[in-house]
Amino acid sequence: MGKAWGAAATLLAGMAVWTGTAGAQEDRPRPGPRDPLEARSILVVLAHPDDELVVAPALAAAVREGVRVRILYATSGDAGPGVSEFEPGEALGRVRRQEARCAGDALGAEIRFLGGIADGTLTERPRAEGSPARRFMDLFTSAFLETVPDTVITWGPEGGYGHGDHRMVSALVTEALQTLPAGDRPALLYPIIVNAPLPAPLIEQGWSPAASDLASVRVAYDEADLAAADAAARCHATQFDEATRAMIAPGFHAAVWKGEVSFRNAF
Repeated sequence: MGKAWGAAATLLAGMAVWTGTAGAQEDRPRPGPRDPLEARSILVVLAHPDDELVVAPALAAAVREGVRVRILYATSGDAGPGVSEFEPGEALGRVRRQEARCAGDALGAEIRFLGGIADGTLTERPRAEGSPARRFMDLFTSAFLETVPDTVITWGPEGGYGHGDHRMVSALVTEALQTLPAGDRPALLYPIIVNAPLPAPLIEQGWSPAASDLASVRVAYDEADLAAADAAARCHATQFDEATRAMIAPGFHAAVWKGEVSFRNAF
């Protein structure tokens, strides 16, 4: 999501400066904890490398508290475009996978890619046999059954700023998890922006705030967590120039997060 992140970071800096056992008995429901810091394991499901930045301090805080955090990407971000000299395609995707692993190391999170889904294709004929969306559902289901997390974090229905892949990942993850009985269903959290009003240019780019009363979970972070988020942002060199990478975490800290990352429960 390079362009929107980059423009957002520049504007914000200017203003202010992630188990239970599957098959648990249904008469003893085991919904995941509302607070990610109380979870044992978190699965973060996103569309592209760099999407993790919107919740990066919360992930770092969870890892610091001993939570196992895994980030699962639907695509490698091979469509870019970002700021590098790479053309869209496999070479760019390989580098962006490396950038994601760099960010995962910075946050203390494990990184995994589903594979075989091209960037920007999740909205294409989602009902068709063999579509990227159907492939995502099959691969996500397998990954979920392997990890059995207490908590799942994914994009909300707005997809942050409306990106089609973000919206589809949100819809598909929600669809999959809402079929599970209470004893098997993890908490599902969507990150939201509640510190409104946002600067007009961010609204124009499609970044969407939510009503503050929807923030059922607020994860506070400290300076070390913010530093980890900053280190993660600096990994994404194909997507942002050096100055922009340096602005992302400080800018969002100052004007969006303001000391805590907000989430709402999907159900």
